[in-house]
Amino acid sequence: MPEPDSRSPVNDHAGLFLGFFYLLRARGLGITPAQWLALVRGLLMGLHGSSLIGFYSLARSVLVKDETQLDDFDVAFAEYFKGVPAAAASIDEEVMKWLRNPAPPYPGFEGLAGQMDSVDVEELRREFERRRSSQTGRHDGGSRWIGTGGTSPFGHGGYHPGGIRVGGEGRFHSAVQVAAERRFMEYRKDIVLDTRRLGIAIKKMRALRREGSGDELDLEGTIDRTARCGGDLDMVFRPPRRNNLSLLLAMDVGGTMDPHRGMVDALFSITHKARHFRRFSHVYFHNCIYDCVFEDAAFVRPLPLDRLLRTFGKETRLVLVGDAYMYPGELTDRWGSIKWNDRNELPGIHYLRTIADHFAKSSWLNPMPERYWSAPSIMMIRSLFPMHPLTVEGVEKLASELSRG
Repeated sequence: MPEPDSRSPVNDHAGLFLGFFYLLRARGLGITPAQWLALVRGLLMGLHGSSLIGFYSLARSVLVKDETQLDDFDVAFAEYFKGVPAAAASIDEEVMKWLRNPAPPYPGFEGLAGQMDSVDVEELRREFERRRSSQTGRHDGGSRWIGTGGTSPFGHGGYHPGGIRVGGEGRFHSAVQVAAERRFMEYRKDIVLDTRRLGIAIKKMRALRREGSGDELDLEGTIDRTARCGGDLDMVFRPPRRNNLSLLLAMDVGGTMDPHRGMVDALFSITHKARHFRRFSHVYFHNCIYDCVFEDAAFVRPLPLDRLLRTFGKETRLVLVGDAYMYPGELTDRWGSIKWNDRNELPGIHYLRTIADHFAKSSWLNPMPERYWSAPSIMMIRSLFPMHPLTVEGVEKLASELSRG
């Protein structure tokens, strides 16, 4: 489609909903003028079907280029076109921060399940707004505030028949209202991983470089060279772009990692299937790496550490996955390994330091909530490896670090 000139109807209508344009940019969506003009062209062509829902679908498909921005677009659209105040539309922006990484429910609360009485829903909603307006921070346990792990009627992760569940997952299907479940909530960056969101994040780890013989047409170079030659065609070729990144995934299994198995399963599944690496390999360990790792999770096929380092060069990207949570002596003591038959002559921190020094780029993914990262063993490991949470945002940061240089 040709670019519009100054007399184009597109330019005449470019000011439509300009406040919406600026609202989207204020919310962090980098909408460009070219995208906005493309939306206006769609409106002039009638692609929205003369309905608000049609405009919503058209605007979302044209203006949103990253799936992680769908929720922000949803909030802005509701605020601008439906009169929903940003504070109400963004219940997750404030409240969901309080409800991340829920505390476990206190023992004995299970008996409350199923004891549902009749509930005045409108009064319950009014009470929720009253408490929300006066609450200033996170609450775990308890019976009043919006929180986790308690008996409050507001929040999630605890026990209360007939309350309002805010985010989280249902336990006994007894909530009378569920808040903060907009259509695109699943694409938020701070939610723990599933394979679809993880695939988007892992893709950013690619390190594309032009290598090999120059058998790919460089269209821009050809146009530039032809123009410089006065219109005589001068073909320019270049090497194709290939992904030159090799990845080694080392995963902690067993013990305190068992509760995080689902997240690590998702990570391994999508990484194993991904075609974003020249070479992908994986090994296993438990708590800490000593003089060997293992090729299988049953720890039947050991791979000596010195052979591992000879097999994988410095250019290989190393990602270690584990909670790094253990008795500090496993890192600092001779014979500190938790396994009865292991007799490590050197402290575990020595082996980890050897690994960190060998690989030019390495990083650690931790599935534990960050509020627990002050444990002594975690602090020691963080001194050797950059550590990121096992969330979409954490994997994106890791991917950005490992793809450089």
